[in-house]
Formats: sequence, C-alpha cells, structure tokens
Amino acid sequence: MTRPATLSGWLAYLETLHPKAIALGLDRVREVHSRLDAAIGCPIVTVGGTNGKGSTCAMLDAILHSAGLRSGLYASPHLLRYNERVRIDGAEATDERLVAAFNAVEDARNGVPLTYFEFGTLAALWLFARARLDALILEVGLGGRLDAVNIVDADIAVLTSIDIDHVDYLGPTREDIGREKAGIFRAGRPAVCADPHPPASVVAAAQAVGAKLLLLGRDYGYVDERTQWRYRGPRGERFGLPVPALRGAYQLANAATALACLDVLHDALPVNAQAVREGLLAVSLPGRFQVLPGRPTVVLDVAHNPHAARALAAAMGSMGYHPETFAVCAMLADKDAAGVIGALHPLVTRWFVSGLPGARGDDGERVRNALAAAGVASSSVRTFTDVEGAYRAARETALEADRIVVFGSFLTVAAALSADARMH
Repeated sequence: MTRPATLSGWLAYLETLHPKAIALGLDRVREVHSRLDAAIGCPIVTVGGTNGKGSTCAMLDAILHSAGLRSGLYASPHLLRYNERVRIDGAEATDERLVAAFNAVEDARNGVPLTYFEFGTLAALWLFARARLDALILEVGLGGRLDAVNIVDADIAVLTSIDIDHVDYLGPTREDIGREKAGIFRAGRPAVCADPHPPASVVAAAQAVGAKLLLLGRDYGYVDERTQWRYRGPRGERFGLPVPALRGAYQLANAATALACLDVLHDALPVNAQAVREGLLAVSLPGRFQVLPGRPTVVLDVAHNPHAARALAAAMGSMGYHPETFAVCAMLADKDAAGVIGALHPLVTRWFVSGLPGARGDDGERVRNALAAAGVASSSVRTFTDVEGAYRAARETALEADRIVVFGSFLTVAAALSADARMH
C-alpha cells in the first residue's frame, strides 16, 4: 500500500490495523519495540490511576519545564488535536514529526497487528528517544499491567486514584482494578499512591514485587490553607505554596503527589522552590474543571465515572451562587451513567442530553433513563442528536448569571469546545 503522507491520513490508517479498539497485552507491542530504535536514556515516570492522571502529569511537566529541564510528556486521549498527546519541552509534536514517527513504527511493525493506542505509544517513544530529554512522563492509557506504556521500565510509578471504571477490562471491584493498575510497579523502585484508601491489592502488589511504596497520608501529605497550601514529603516540608492553576480543591492531592515524585527523583532531577511555584502557577490542562471566559459561566470537565463526577460536584459547590445550572451531558455506552447522574443531578436545574458517535457511542437513552430513575422531571430534560446542538441550546437558554456545565466524556468536552469556538 501507499503510505499516508499526512497526520490525518495516518490516524485513519491506524484505525484499520486491529479488529479491536482496545486489545490489552504487551507481547505484540514488545515485539515491535524490540525492532524500533527507541531506547530512553533519562529518568522515566509512569502515571496510572482512575482519575487525576492527566493533572498530575501536567503538573510534573510544568514544574520540570520551569526548572529548565527538557521533559517529554505522553498523555491520552486528546481533546482537539492528536498532537496534544506528545509534548517535548513544553511544545506539542508537529504533524511532520508525528508522520516521521509513524513511518518508523510501520517500518518495524512487519505485519504485527497494533491498536491505534499501541501504534501511537510506540511512535511517541521513538520521538522521545531522539529528543535529548532530561525526563520523560508517561500516562497510562487503560489499567496498567497490560497497557502499552508498561513495556517501559519506569524509575518511579505513580497511582493517582483507584475507582470503578473500565470494568469489562479491569474487573468489577476496586481490588481487581487496583491489582491491574499496580502492574506498573517495578522491583526495587519507588512507587507513589495518592489514593487515600488504597485497595489491599495495591499494597500487596508493591510487597510482592519489592517496590518501595509511598502512601498519601503516611509518607507524604498536604494541608489546604485556602489561599495557599503546605506540603510534607520525603525531603521535608514546603510552606506557602501557590494554589495550582488547575481549578478544584482535589488538585492539591495531585500537586502533592507530583511533589512527592520529584522528592524521590531529586538527585537525578533537582528542582528548586521557585520552579515548583512557577510550575504550579503555569500548569494548563483543558477540560479539567475548565471555566471559559465570559458570561454565562461555562464549566468544562471530562468527568465520565462516578468518582470524577463526585469531584466535579464538590468543585461546583464551591463556585458561588448561580440562579440556574444547565448540564450538557453525553456519555459513552460502557460508562456508569446512573452513578455519574447520581452525583450531579442535585446541582442541575435543566438537562441538555445528546448522543455520541463511534463504536462506543450512545444515543443518550441511558443518560435519559438514569435521569428518570433519579427522579428528574422529564420537563427538565431536552434531547439532541449531537453535543453541538445541546451546547448551542444551553447557551441560548442561559441568562448571564446562570451556569452551564459540560461533562460525560472527552468527546463531549471536545465537541463543546469546538462549538464554542464557532459561536464566537
């Protein structure tokens, strides 16, 4: 076949290489990686967890960048551009560099079937190997033990939280999910867990493999002092820290986890107090309790499971008074719509529900059913075929003092962001 010449062409091609969108297992990825010149020669941090991965990775990256260190960041999924997934020294990878990386992986693939995520992970590693990095941060895609990122032996592993999500792949309980996520731990190497009540399976996995486990509340912690905060960790205390630029009180746990990670890596990656302050103030991550400028107030959050929905509800509760709150919600078919609705419906006065496209998409029926089961009156619910229609209707209905919250999926937030840009 003639290889694609553009990034969009490659991304379309990647979707044809494996019969399943998700196919956990490392054998195929390892085989291709063994033929790919992609050895990493710097300290590596692997970050897994149910929620908080992206925020923790972004804070690590921002602090390292502020310290003058050249860091690489691999994250997923993206919101608007695939390029968001691969960042080097604070900048997204260009189309040209990604195309070169995809060509390199195709040269090494030799017919081995790879999923979209696996192919992209190998391409990112190829780019990072050529970027003269001081540090590399890898965000786990799904689970940990069998995720493509786990072909790399990290110098430190981080688990941000363990909660119910992706049960078809990871198991139905926190113990099952914790066991899968702890698969990123390595013998004799440090691991940091930010879950305040970690499943016993996580602690057992660390003991079984011989990882040096640091726990939030035991080995490191933080104190919220409203306008600033205090951290304690392996290298002592830090006082008067600025509140991270990422909104939501729950971000302090993610920030403390990033600092604990940097404490452990201090000898290899020295970071001073000024870099910590600058990084916390500069960090940016669209779609995580993101508030758009202007009126009415618009909040965008990729919350798509009950744990994230409860965090979103708590953050919304601290925002102040709004006469009405309009929810724009669309979720994938394999998500716990009832759990998400249960956390948020007490804060919402009117609902604008839509479907999502794709193989995992949903026509919105499960969200509507969850709203009905929660006792939300049908007169308070409007349905639309797509997120843009729902978002436009919410904008047209809301008054200046009202609030619109968009949530349910990365796809939902991306569609609303795109619609908002077209409306202005």
